[in-house]
Amino acid sequence: MWHNASAMGATGPLPDGYTPTQRDLPVVGPAAGVPIPTPTLVDTPSPLGSSGGEQGPLYVVGDVHGYLDELRAALLNQGLIDTEDHWIAGNARLWFLGDFTDRGPDGVGVIDLVMQLSAEAAAAGGYCKALMGNHELLLIGAKRFGDTPVSSGAGTASFKAAWLLNGGQHSDMERLQDHHVQWMSRLDAMALADDHLLVHSDTTAYREYGDTITDVNDAITEALTHHDADETWDLFRKFTKRFAFRDEGGAAAVREMLDTYGGRRLVHGHSPIPYLLGEVGSEDGGDGAPQVHGPHVYADSLAVAMDGGVTMAGKLLVTQLPLPA
Repeated sequence: MWHNASAMGATGPLPDGYTPTQRDLPVVGPAAGVPIPTPTLVDTPSPLGSSGGEQGPLYVVGDVHGYLDELRAALLNQGLIDTEDHWIAGNARLWFLGDFTDRGPDGVGVIDLVMQLSAEAAAAGGYCKALMGNHELLLIGAKRFGDTPVSSGAGTASFKAAWLLNGGQHSDMERLQDHHVQWMSRLDAMALADDHLLVHSDTTAYREYGDTITDVNDAITEALTHHDADETWDLFRKFTKRFAFRDEGGAAAVREMLDTYGGRRLVHGHSPIPYLLGEVGSEDGGDGAPQVHGPHVYADSLAVAMDGGVTMAGKLLVTQLPLPA
């Protein structure tokens, strides 16, 4: 039985970065005539384009957070899918930067669509891939460990409490299946595409897991195979940190990431652009819808923020890289 967030929060303080949000939003059904995407295999075929074929244009998607209709509209607008949610972009390459669920109404629907597009894009000679966000870690933890106490460093906490406080939707948990959890637990944490270092969080915590992209990805995947609540919580806590590239020393921090893992520019989600700019006080925003027109380039033009703040009535960003000069 799920308890309310205020009751769960009473077990003790939770780490910094938690943002209470509205829960149990109604699940938004598909538009008329648009079928609900069906799950595909966890392991999609290798992209045909990786065998030496010409690579298509590169796109990235910011945090979706369960806003399935907004995602469909953005992908349709970029010519990546048709009106029935099928991949039509041939050998194009598409990266999701993580955070598919929580806060919005249909996180599981978002995961199903991304899994479906991964298979369809691979079959067409392109690819659709996704990175691990902190909300994937949160949902995995809530599903696996529930009310199990974890050592939060700030008192007693649990994944279920944290998930509810960060916008967990009961409808998502009810529909979450084993293949969704398996898929999420195998996502890479970082990737390099066309000299763009892609990560979810604007944090340097990735460096604690290895000095190469492969080492980082392997270490995080391995940690999740242990099914250890405290180890998973530590991962979640580290990748919930933000703003490492924003203030004084931010450009130097980006350069260290690029020098370590490669690339000429770092692209991240996680911190909504209005929050990153100090226009709102939290991830859930405030009065009035923030004005987001596109990605935010900062830190001596070395970092690109891609979370347009869809959870605060901002914009769900789907952008082609490289950005125009």
